[in-house]
Amino acid sequence: MNTIKELAAQRNRRAFLQGSSLGLGAIALNELSSSSAATQPASRIGGLPHFPAKVKRVIYLFQSGGPSQLDLFDHKPDLAKRFGEEVPTSVYPAERKTTMTAGQKSFPVAPSSLKFAQRGECGLWMSEPQKHLAEVADELCVIKSMYTEAINHDPAATLFQTGSVIAGRPSMGAWISYGLGSENANLPAFVALTSNGSAKAGQPLYDRLWGAGFLPGRFQGVKFRGQGDPILDLYNPAGMTREQRRRTLDSLQRLNGDQADRFNDPAIATRIAQYELAFRMQMSVPELIDVNNEPKHVLDMYGPQATQVGKYAYNCLLARRLAQRGVRFIQLYHRGWDAHGNAPKEVAAQCRDTDQATAALIKDLKQQGMLDETLIVWGGEFGRTVYCQGKLTPEKYGRDHHPNCFTYWLAGGGVKPGFSYGATDDYSVNVVEKPVHVHDLQATILRQLGINHEKLTFRFQGRHYRLTDVHGNVINEILS
Repeated sequence: MNTIKELAAQRNRRAFLQGSSLGLGAIALNELSSSSAATQPASRIGGLPHFPAKVKRVIYLFQSGGPSQLDLFDHKPDLAKRFGEEVPTSVYPAERKTTMTAGQKSFPVAPSSLKFAQRGECGLWMSEPQKHLAEVADELCVIKSMYTEAINHDPAATLFQTGSVIAGRPSMGAWISYGLGSENANLPAFVALTSNGSAKAGQPLYDRLWGAGFLPGRFQGVKFRGQGDPILDLYNPAGMTREQRRRTLDSLQRLNGDQADRFNDPAIATRIAQYELAFRMQMSVPELIDVNNEPKHVLDMYGPQATQVGKYAYNCLLARRLAQRGVRFIQLYHRGWDAHGNAPKEVAAQCRDTDQATAALIKDLKQQGMLDETLIVWGGEFGRTVYCQGKLTPEKYGRDHHPNCFTYWLAGGGVKPGFSYGATDDYSVNVVEKPVHVHDLQATILRQLGINHEKLTFRFQGRHYRLTDVHGNVINEILS
């Protein structure tokens, strides 16, 4: 009996310490128990925003697999003269090659076979498959000098999403949800959507990429599924009315409330919060996901797949609808950019899947008067090599992973439109002007939301953690 009492006391102490950084899980429980909880947005933590926000929300179009900067934005016409020549080891040292090509005997230069042209009044160089995005070139702020340390997909994607190559940290959306809360009590602050390229399935995506890590679970992203019900168990079972569901939840809340009073466990408050959010989402989500009520000209703008659940075009349109309804961080993951075998063909295929809808999202937000208050971010986990992986021909070449330099672009609130930042060397191997690390990009995204990345922290296992770890500088030169 004494042992049981001691264990209960230890549990109480652990729960107290775990919950103290949020003012105790009981605070969340009290908020949920109040009569206004169902109609009020989730509260932000004290002191935020740190300064006036430039945008209300972020839409992050993550292109999983590593888009080839050489075949999209980083135009290197002089490489045509070096076709088939060996890339000098002084430019590309052996230790930065992956195991897939480290054993190759030859590393021939593979110039892009895709045609490039200058687009918009800004004269941004873009490849031919991006014909729709070319129409909004003057809205883009292109960063050509991104770099990362990670050379393989999972750690590289994890670094972009969580600030660490080691799995288990909170995702960017979870940090933002934790810091700023939600603008709509009937929808999550953070939603994740996934889609696959038509040409290939691509790299696996794990729930931890939109997870809460060591933050309370209520801050994790809610994933909308690409088939069937958007969220499992969202709808009531056959024969159960909404009134019956409400009574069931009330009974569960009383039971969970008794447990919360007994153990002071923040996880119980999180569980109650999730049940209540799911109940409210039963009313808001069905209308949200029905895009057929959009005007025909809007559906046409996004393309023929705009009404096909799970497709990239549908997710882009859904992102705008989520943004309209106050969702703060919207994360789209599109797989299939891993072009090891036939880069020209695979890049063109990916653009057919994504180009029109990406451009439409920018146009749509602008027409709705929402672009100035929305930050759009586009890019993958790394770039691709200038040397050919496998057999080289003028029209067919593969490209391996390349972390030393790659391209991202931003559009919308608070960034300079029609602007190009940074530069790479003649081979598109290394950054030579204005390098931008992953943590710099993360710090800049948080800045546009009014967050000082050094001050948004959470104490865990004796240390204060943050999204940017101990790194990161805001890229002030790209901000308007």
